Amino acid sequence: MTVIQLIEHSADRLEQAHVGYGHGTTNAFDEAAWLVMWRLGLPIDDLDAAADQAVSPEQAEQVRQLIEKRITTRKPAAYLTRQAWLQGVPFYVDERAIVPRSFIAELLAEGTIDDWLSDKTQRVLDLCTGNGSLAVLAAMAYPEVTVDGADISPDALAVARINVDQHELADRITLLQSNGLQSVQGPYDLILCNPPYVNAQSMKALPAEYRAEPELALASGEDGMDFTRQLIADLRAQPDHYMTPDAVLVLEIGNEREHFERAFPELPVFWLPTSSGDDQVLLITREALLSPYVLRTPPQGGTT
Repeated sequence: MTVIQLIEHSADRLEQAHVGYGHGTTNAFDEAAWLVMWRLGLPIDDLDAAADQAVSPEQAEQVRQLIEKRITTRKPAAYLTRQAWLQGVPFYVDERAIVPRSFIAELLAEGTIDDWLSDKTQRVLDLCTGNGSLAVLAAMAYPEVTVDGADISPDALAVARINVDQHELADRITLLQSNGLQSVQGPYDLILCNPPYVNAQSMKALPAEYRAEPELALASGEDGMDFTRQLIADLRAQPDHYMTPDAVLVLEIGNEREHFERAFPELPVFWLPTSSGDDQVLLITREALLSPYVLRTPPQGGTT
């Protein structure tokens, strides 16, 4: 058997078992390729070079056991391999933290929010940092800034510490345990936040792979906006404490645009383009937070 044959066989098995995707892959073949290449110790991003390589019976059995574990546990593949990627950057992850998959990573890599920043941008907050991936990517994207990564979960912060240390960014990234904004040390020039935002009805319908993740990182009340309501209320209540005069908040809300707009009907925001459309991530200026009727012209790429 060759590597590609083993991948195809594994993909068929995953397809038959109706596993759920969305934690780094979107289909059975890509999921199988990830698990097979990882189990065989091959470069995951170089399938073409390994496709015709022979696989021993012992190796095939190791792969079979891994695929069966993926099926029986319904854990995301990242929890089995202890590794995930965002924008090609590897991150450690385990069951203590949500599997990283934020669209904010795209915005950092592509420079989508750069027009909102300046040479005065020095302090960044990654709120709800989870495994620390966005904090790391922000530090990589903006070498002159320092980053605070905050999360309510000490378990998630322990995972974030692994990633900060592995990427040798401990001198620029500070990890803080904080319930929302309560314990952060502002003000910040840029606040990134991929918060819990799944509404109650959607939580009930999530595939088992998502229920394997910490619920604290997903659920946020009946309409998914509980965390976001508190965040915006806190920013409005103490803007000078949390935001510099030209600061912006970049907020991910997933598929909850309808609930967001119902919760904040008069708040002017800019919707930022991602690979999943223009309604997953939004940007709010400090000016807009303080005066919901003020709307500035967005930089190129933003839509109101």
